[in-house]
Formats: sequence, structure tokens, C-alpha cells
Amino acid sequence: MRENTDGFRLRTADGASNQCHVGAFRPNFGSVSRGFSVPYQKNFSIAILLPLHPHSLTSTIIMDGTGKGLLLKADPIAASFREEVQSTLVQRDRPPKLIGILATSSEPSRMYSEFTKKQCEALGFEYILKKTGAALSSDLAEGEGVEEAIVEANEDERVDGVLVYFPIFGVQQDHYLQQVVSPLKDVEGLHFKFHYNLYHNIRFLRPQFLTVTTHSNDAGLTVAENDEPPAGMVKSIIPCTPLAIVKCLEYVGVYNKILPYGDRAYGKTVCVINRSEVVGRPLAALLANDGARVFSVDIDSIQEYNKRPSAEVSSQRQYYPRHVVRPSNLSLQECIALSDVVISAVPNANYKVYTAWLKDGCVCVNVAAEKNFESNVREKASIYIPAVGKVTILMLLRNLLRLQHYKTILQTTP
Repeated sequence: MRENTDGFRLRTADGASNQCHVGAFRPNFGSVSRGFSVPYQKNFSIAILLPLHPHSLTSTIIMDGTGKGLLLKADPIAASFREEVQSTLVQRDRPPKLIGILATSSEPSRMYSEFTKKQCEALGFEYILKKTGAALSSDLAEGEGVEEAIVEANEDERVDGVLVYFPIFGVQQDHYLQQVVSPLKDVEGLHFKFHYNLYHNIRFLRPQFLTVTTHSNDAGLTVAENDEPPAGMVKSIIPCTPLAIVKCLEYVGVYNKILPYGDRAYGKTVCVINRSEVVGRPLAALLANDGARVFSVDIDSIQEYNKRPSAEVSSQRQYYPRHVVRPSNLSLQECIALSDVVISAVPNANYKVYTAWLKDGCVCVNVAAEKNFESNVREKASIYIPAVGKVTILMLLRNLLRLQHYKTILQTTP
């Protein structure tokens, strides 16, 4: 076993050592975008460590003598959102309709489509799977007809949400397809409009903004006293997995609810390893916009994200980015040692986060299908969350409910 220059240790079954690189990737079911993991292009990880704060952790907690910390499964975290989704659903005239588009022969993507169907049916949502390309017939190419299927779903008034099972072609072409999905039906929050809002800390928007092609100074709002949209505005859609991770951190007390809205992660240091546009960079921005100091680690650099001081924000520039990004000269080990929060989402069974590097009393969150932390992680961590997939799917369904509501507003507003 050895340590490579990036500070990652990989251990194979036969004791061999391999190097794990981190970089951009586009996940699918089993991928970190939805709380699971499969290899795609480059592996990625996030780490989160944090002192334990008082919270009602009364369910699905296991203390089995394998460490000092608590093993907290995602079930109780997901339960509160399941109740929220169900209570919202019963108030609707009809259940939202979600179209899943499967265009490849990928087994993880097929499995995720089955998982989506199961969750939708259990909660009372309508789910339809549209197969195209290699998913429909072995005589068709991977991804064949996928853009046409997206456009068809966009134009179908009976459809409230569109979920495309990526990866299909690769990062750049898949990114194009993410922009083809109508922002009015983008349950994953991957459209540029939503990413733009996220990186500019625009938390609320006017529903009409989703139907126009350009940005307007009157389209969104960056300053608010709480998470309730002002009159005439609605919440912007946030990518599912970064949001699910934030909700997990809120649950265990990383976010201080006594502090003002928008500063509740103040005083916390977070290390996010990976800067993908699906998980790593959105998560770093979300945390920084909430006041955290964030180390964003990629294969070739480490950056530090911080919330921009309010004195630097000009009222004449409503869309000025609300976080500041600067290069860091710290090593990965130094970043992790300083951090209060570590999340790992490396789609590689050989990747392990050093327990020895973790800060005493931290919270560790595993986002990958594989266990990225060593078996003794709770010797250092006060809380270890082994998966977030059950929270991620509820964030997706909550987005679906919101998009259905936004469409209703547009249809009833002159």
C-alpha cells in the first residue's frame, strides 16, 4: 500500500495500490448525482467533517461498538421530506406526471429508472418510462432519438417533469441535452437558468423568467430574510444531490438556525473534493453562499470559496456572484484537517478516505455506492451518514411538485 502525490490511498483486494484521480464526470443512477455511484470518466470525492450539534437523532441510529461516533442512515432525514411531499401531493388536482427517458443499454441507468418508478408509485406520482436508442432495441445506437424524445416531452402539456438518464454521449454533448430539457420541466435543476441562479445566489425568481431566453434585472431576488418566496416569486430549482447533501447537514446541526438566513453555515469549514458541474461546484457554491468556508479540490487545483462580504455587493449589480473563489496553496491533507465537514462520492470501490486525516468530532457523509471511508471512520467522526440516495430522490420529487405549481401559476396569470 502506498500514498500517491494527491494524498489518496487506494487499496485493492490483493493488496495492490492504485492511484485515484478526481475530476469532472456526469453521473447516472449509481452515480453521485443521485446518491449512488458508477465509474464514468474521472473519479470524484467530497469530504465533510463537523462537530456534533444537538439534534433529535432518535431514529435509525446505530451504535455497535465499532467506533465512538453514530451511524446515521438516511431514512429519518428522508422521512420529513416524504411527509412534506405527500402532504403537498394530496392538495393537487392531479398527481404530477414524470417522464423518464432511457436511451442507452447502461445497466445502472436501467436500475435507476426502476428505482424512480418504485418511488413514484409508492408516493402516488405518475411515472412513464420512454425508451429510445439502444434501450429500445439492440439494432439502434446508444442515445439514438434521445433529443427528439426530450423535445416531445417538452411539448406535451400533460407532462410536468422530464428526467433523462445520463450519461449518454459524454460530458459536453450530455450538457447540451441538459439544456434541451425545458426549465419548466427540469426536475434535476441542471438547466443553465438554474445554475446561473445558484452561482449568483438568486434564491427566488418570477415564474415568467422560465419562459424567456434572456436574463432580466427584475427576474430574480438575491436578498431575503427567510426561505419563503416574496409575493409574485417562487423558489429557484436546485440540483438534487447538492441539495440533498445540504439537507443532511441541516438535519445533523451543521447549519445553525439561530443565525440569519443565508449565514447559517457561518463558522464551518468544508472540503469538497471534485468540481463537477453536477455535484462538486454547485455544492461548494451553495455552502459558500450560506457562509461556509469551502475548499474545492479538483485533480489539478484546490480553490477556496467564501461568501462575498456584503460591503462588496453593489445594489446596481443584482447578479454579481455572491461567492469569491481564490486559489489555495494548501494540500488536500491540510484542507481535510482544517475542515468541519467531509463528503466523499468517489465512484471507485478502491478509494478510501484516511481516517487518520479526519478532524476529531467530524461528520462524514458517503455519497457513493461504494464505501469511500475506512471501516474505522467513527473512531474520528461523531456522525457517519453512509448514503444520501433516499434524500436525493425526494428532492427530485419535490422539484417536480414545484414545477407543476409554477406551470399552474403561468397558466392562470394574465
